[in-house]
Amino acid sequence: MNVCDEKNKKAVLITGCSSGIGYSVAKELAKRGGYRVFATARQQKDVDRLNAEGLESLRLDLADSNSIQFAVTELLERTGGKLFALFNNGAYGQPGAVEDLSREVLREQFEINLLGTHELTCLVLPVMRAQGEGRIIQNSSVLGLITLKFRGAYNASKFALEGLTDTLRMELKGSGIMVSLIEPGPITSRFRANAFAAFQKNIDSENSPHQQLYHSVEKRLASEEGEAPFTLGPEAVLKRVIHALESEHPKARYYVTFPTYLFAFLRRILPVGLLDRILIRTSGFENR
Repeated sequence: MNVCDEKNKKAVLITGCSSGIGYSVAKELAKRGGYRVFATARQQKDVDRLNAEGLESLRLDLADSNSIQFAVTELLERTGGKLFALFNNGAYGQPGAVEDLSREVLREQFEINLLGTHELTCLVLPVMRAQGEGRIIQNSSVLGLITLKFRGAYNASKFALEGLTDTLRMELKGSGIMVSLIEPGPITSRFRANAFAAFQKNIDSENSPHQQLYHSVEKRLASEEGEAPFTLGPEAVLKRVIHALESEHPKARYYVTFPTYLFAFLRRILPVGLLDRILIRTSGFENR
């Protein structure tokens, strides 16, 4: 590794790189040139694999403040105190009806999808302020714009992320730090498998008033076949990340996949009752 070349590259920190969007974006940005990519993952085995593949990887668990602080300290030591961009991608989905979510389960969803992301962002902002530039890119979801049944924990975490990010963008105006949201719909990843594991761990389906429907939900989550309609590969998100990194005027929001464009439009024009009926029908179709 040429040390001088590495110092001239823009450092980018990405969370949630064990698979899916984070993995794809980390690999392709590293190939693109001009970026020094730090691909983080929660489990050490994934960090070892990413390092073996030639990516510069660190362990970072968004549920653990010590892990977050250690990763940022290590990164800044390696870069001489510089960080151009943070792509907050790490998250998971906790399925289950709202009435079946315990306080602890809902807290765990927020710890990773919102609070860990917030803590990490606040740690790197002083670095970007000192530089007079930086990019914060938040990976949200179409479910940060609209809601679907049995996704209450995930919906809530992404709605909260959207509100926090919009506020941060306004507060950082004039600082040289640009803030963008990316809002994907269905993307090829391990999201379904991870959601199924969270469902099995945290939802008591046999003692729920939604027991019968949960059997359909379990069947859908356990299936390794049949992607949701209009599913795109993670490279679709990569295109938006590149624009958010390289544009002089990055967008506040980037929609990805047809469902995101459609539901964002319908939310603006339809009365609540009609939109609810459409979303309930959409939830029912997915859970057959």
